[in-house]
Amino acid sequence: MSMTRIGDEHARTGGVRCTRRGFLQIGAGIAAGMAVPAVFASRGLQQERTIGFLNLHTGEKLQTTYWSDGDYVSSGLGEINDLLRDHRSGEVFDMDPQLLDLLFLLQAQVASPGKFHIISGYRSPATNEKLRKTSSGIARRSYHMQGKAVDIRLPGCDLKHLHKSALALKAGGVGYYQKSNFIHVDTGPVRSW
Repeated sequence: MSMTRIGDEHARTGGVRCTRRGFLQIGAGIAAGMAVPAVFASRGLQQERTIGFLNLHTGEKLQTTYWSDGDYVSSGLGEINDLLRDHRSGEVFDMDPQLLDLLFLLQAQVASPGKFHIISGYRSPATNEKLRKTSSGIARRSYHMQGKAVDIRLPGCDLKHLHKSALALKAGGVGYYQKSNFIHVDTGPVRSW
């Protein structure tokens, strides 16, 4: 099931229906939100977390520590929010720290030390709507608008391998865009396309 279909059903009903399916959707969302911290605990990955990005639209590069001494580092999060801003409007939005944890885990899993190439980070609602009108595959209620999604590639890591590794984490949504040479990851419910 695509994100658009889930979002459209949500919009038609004014929320999640009080049905078995609605209950399962709520449960899946809660489980996805808890999956990344649980993976960290099980892997003992509570050390300093550093991550690197190259924004392909602006050319900006960043290597920053976003988590240290048992907590998120506000200056690192701010730098990431700025780099992952909507490059069309310049709007900066607070990215979900669990998305960063997901990327950190993904990079550790594929053992590729390079910077993530960013195809799309945060998207303002206006940008998302404009893209929906001119492109296919853009969800009406995209997690990009909530700072919970990013479209990436990782130099030195085969795209198929990156995709399979993201799926194996079972920590949110994973999309595979082979023709465009990127994958989508988000911290929404576990699903794939």
